[in-house]
Amino acid sequence: MSTTDESGKARATIREIASAAGVSIATVSRVLNERPGVAAETRGAVLRVVRDHGFTANRSARALSGGRTGLIGVMLPMVGSPYFAAILSGAAEALYEQDMRMVMCPTLHHHEREVTLLERLMQGTTDGAVLMLPEESNAELKVLHRKGYAFVIVDPRVTLDEGIPAVSAANASGARAAMEHLLSLGHRRIGAITGPRGGKATDDRRRGYFAALAEAGIAPDPALEVEGNFEVSSGVTAAARLLDLASPPTAIFCFNDNMAIGAMRVARERGIRVPEDLSLIGFDDLDEAAIVHPALTTIRQPLAEMGRLAVSLLMRLLDDQPIEALHVELATRLVVRESTAPLH
Repeated sequence: MSTTDESGKARATIREIASAAGVSIATVSRVLNERPGVAAETRGAVLRVVRDHGFTANRSARALSGGRTGLIGVMLPMVGSPYFAAILSGAAEALYEQDMRMVMCPTLHHHEREVTLLERLMQGTTDGAVLMLPEESNAELKVLHRKGYAFVIVDPRVTLDEGIPAVSAANASGARAAMEHLLSLGHRRIGAITGPRGGKATDDRRRGYFAALAEAGIAPDPALEVEGNFEVSSGVTAAARLLDLASPPTAIFCFNDNMAIGAMRVARERGIRVPEDLSLIGFDDLDEAAIVHPALTTIRQPLAEMGRLAVSLLMRLLDDQPIEALHVELATRLVVRESTAPLH
């Protein structure tokens, strides 16, 4: 029986291709999976039929033999965010190289919307999915995993079960590198504008922040830690609180670039010079970090590489290939620019 693609056009099954080419189903399978043992003339005949039916001799064609759609769901909170756009660009490029197509599903951070979209993706619409910062709890993701739907998490919001595949940046070591940079410049009273408590990235970065302070023999001061929400506006609010202290910090570690840019705005409005009077460091290394003035010192997350790796892991899952590590952390890197300087 023929199936239809998303345009409604009928497409052939492997049985129909075998019949049209005058060969066995096993022979078509060997050709589509690029296996040896098929005469060149026979291989050419099968590929001609495949092309006539709108398939190619790569993953789209191989998906035919495995009952696949050739579509991968990519769920992300929002498309316009530079952070998620960077991850998306890496995933899209990797899918293109695999000749797979993407079904993009923005969730706007709404849990119910995300659950509904996932249910649709699972109903034979897609072969698997890449889920960026999903709203689901670990328990909900375990249920999804048990149902046999292939997916990989990028930047998990919560700590995940060992069996759930995930890709993230090394947040704790990145935060530690940020702090060690500020400490090496002589700063001892270092504020932190964190993300929301309870989030995995925030908790990991807080751990790196405190570890660096402890190593330097500095007792943490609760007044120097203010919670933000990763938006520029929360960086403005949090920086104002820190700078209003009777003994304000000489440096602030912001848990992402957006909040660092907000802190920079407050400093400028108050006539506080960056970096002469106040050093600022961010986390992410978005494009904006290099174009603000002064250019922002930050911790680079390999965002595009995270997207690419997530697709690579997903393809291995779909092909039933062994995966040595289901939780992968990619290294971060300190990028020193103009917003940090030695303590006067």
